[in-house]
Amino acid sequence: MPRYKLTIEYDGRPYKGFQAQDDLPSVQGSIERAVKAFSGQTLRLQAAGRTDTGVHATGQVIHIDLDKDWRPEVVRDAMNAYLVPEPVAVLDVEVAVGDWHARFSATERRYIYRILNRKSPPALDRGRVWHVKKPLDAAAMDAAARQLIGHHDFTTFRHMQCQAKSPMKTLDVARAWREGDYVLLEFASRSFLHRQVRSMTGTLAEVGVGRWAHDDVAAALEARDRKACGPVAPADGLYLTGVKY
Repeated sequence: MPRYKLTIEYDGRPYKGFQAQDDLPSVQGSIERAVKAFSGQTLRLQAAGRTDTGVHATGQVIHIDLDKDWRPEVVRDAMNAYLVPEPVAVLDVEVAVGDWHARFSATERRYIYRILNRKSPPALDRGRVWHVKKPLDAAAMDAAARQLIGHHDFTTFRHMQCQAKSPMKTLDVARAWREGDYVLLEFASRSFLHRQVRSMTGTLAEVGVGRWAHDDVAAALEARDRKACGPVAPADGLYLTGVKY
C-alpha cells in the first residue's frame, strides 16, 4: 500500500477548521471526499497540523495511503479535479519513503501572520488579514518577539482548552517586519500549543500600537498565566506556510 505525501493550500474561511467533523464543513472532509471520488477508497488522512476555524495554509502537508500504485501527478491532477469548487488545491504529490509520517516525522512547522495596517479596510484581502487601523511599530514588535525565542513554558500563550501534555515548547523563530501597508510576523517551532501563534501575535500588536512596553512581553511570558496574555489575534491573518522533515 503506497503512501503519498501531499502539499496543499487552502482558504480557511468556509471551514470549521481542518479536522473532519460530523455535519460541519472541514478541509479534511473535502480532501477525503476527493480521494473517494477519484479512487473509490474511503480513508482517514494524516496531517502535519490541524488548523483552527478560518486559518489558511499555503504549505500544509498530509499523507494518504492508497490501495493502488498511482503516479504522483495522476493523484495531484485527479484530486484537484474533484476538489472543484472547494478553495483547496493540491500543489505537489510525492511517494513517501519508509515509515515517513506527515505528523510524527515533522521537525518544524512555520506560520506567517498578516496584518493590514492602514485606515482603509481590505477589499481583496477581506477574511485573509487582520485589519488594524492604528499605526504599528513593526521594529518594536520585532524586538519584543525575539524575547519569546527559546525553550519556555508558554502557559500564558496557551488556550485553556489546549490538550498538549506540557506547556513547554521551543520557539526557533519569532520576528516581525513591515512591507508597505502590511506588518508580517513569522513563527517557527517543532510544534505549537493551541492558539499559541494567535496569542503571541495579539500580544505583540499591543507593543506595536504602544499600549505595551517592550519588557511587558517578557513579563507576560514569565507570568505563566493565561490572564497575562494580550488579546488573541483573529484567525483571518494566520497561515501555515511550511513543514520541514
